[in-house]
Amino acid sequence: MIQLGFASAILPELSLEEVLKLAADIGYDCVEVMCWPLSKAERRYAGITHIDIAKLDDSLVDEVHGLVESTGVAISALGYYPNCLSPDAAEAETAVTHLKKLLGAAKTLGVANVNTFIGRDYTKSVEANWPLMLDTWRPILEQADALGLKIGIENCPMLFSEDEWPGGKNIATTPKIWRRLFEDLGSRNLGLNYDPSHMVWQQMDYLKPMRDFSSRIFHAHAKDVRLDKDRLDEVGIMAHPLEYHTPKLPGLGEVNWGKFFSTLLDSGYEGAVCVEVEDRAYEGSLAARKDSLRQSFRYLKNFVP
Repeated sequence: MIQLGFASAILPELSLEEVLKLAADIGYDCVEVMCWPLSKAERRYAGITHIDIAKLDDSLVDEVHGLVESTGVAISALGYYPNCLSPDAAEAETAVTHLKKLLGAAKTLGVANVNTFIGRDYTKSVEANWPLMLDTWRPILEQADALGLKIGIENCPMLFSEDEWPGGKNIATTPKIWRRLFEDLGSRNLGLNYDPSHMVWQQMDYLKPMRDFSSRIFHAHAKDVRLDKDRLDEVGIMAHPLEYHTPKLPGLGEVNWGKFFSTLLDSGYEGAVCVEVEDRAYEGSLAARKDSLRQSFRYLKNFVP
């Protein structure tokens, strides 16, 4: 059956032990654990490290396994969301190098899923990005295939701010592009970390992809979004998306979560659905962010056993 969890990025000041204990106290089944390299984050929710894979030795592996066993909270995936196709060659190289190390760490830890972005040179078209995408991702997927690991690509366009405009920093945003990625890269270990909220603000059906790509959904995010129709009528769809939409906790936006879980269950999905908190109304303090996880659990638990 479906497991409820949350993405650990919203709790940067807590240790892995504290994160898993909080999850257990609330009632969550799992956590998507962020594993960024230790460096200064350049955007919100990035740069969070709850397992430092650079220090992953036998002792740390035992520690992580011990925490999972003692809390009863599983690790649904290791998360790292950089831009592997950045026009900044150094940034792209750092991203790819760490992602490959993360695959090795997931295998060592016994975690079956790694979640990330494909990336994109935001100054170029999809077509112009494609050759670099193939050259970059074929070796990554060869490693994933050899290790027997699933890579879930979140379907977030990453074009919310001026520095991400006009193309966004993640190419995997629509069913048309997903089909082409799966066909051209040819790996059954490439799939989606599906987030319905990103379909909503793009004015797209968020239920149909769960039916059409049922075999490619490896992980899911529970994040909602509120659209300001009056504002959209004023600025239009070509405006920066944050001008007309606001990320919200599940149940506080446009997603019908009953239909979401009904469709997901009908598709045969039995993996994790992890709350991704990006709701600024709950970010004023650690206590408020903890409350956001409790509120999200209470709400989503209505839809799963």
